[in-house]
Amino acid sequence: MMVDELKNILLAGIGTAAYSYEKACEIVDTMVKKGQLSVDQGKELSQELKKTLNDTAEKTNDKTKPLTKEDMVDVLKQMNFATKDEVADIKERLEKLEKKADNE
Repeated sequence: MMVDELKNILLAGIGTAAYSYEKACEIVDTMVKKGQLSVDQGKELSQELKKTLNDTAEKTNDKTKPLTKEDMVDVLKQMNFATKDEVADIKERLEKLEKKADNE
């Protein structure tokens, strides 16, 4: 269903952000171990990364709103899906053509 797909996309985005944060922390830890950053600099950088991630998540939450039925209808119209009436009309026309073909 479309809602499930949208939910999966949102979850993928959240997962990507979490993965990016984890990788960034690993890089900071590696730099501290190699002496390229001091322990204090590493902690500070990790805290900045976490704050930035949290700020971004908050901004995203502020901008997002639940999808309404009207929003979903608009999305489906933009995707150019056939309506139930259009499918029923096509089915009816197909049945008439099949009957016509069988009679010939």
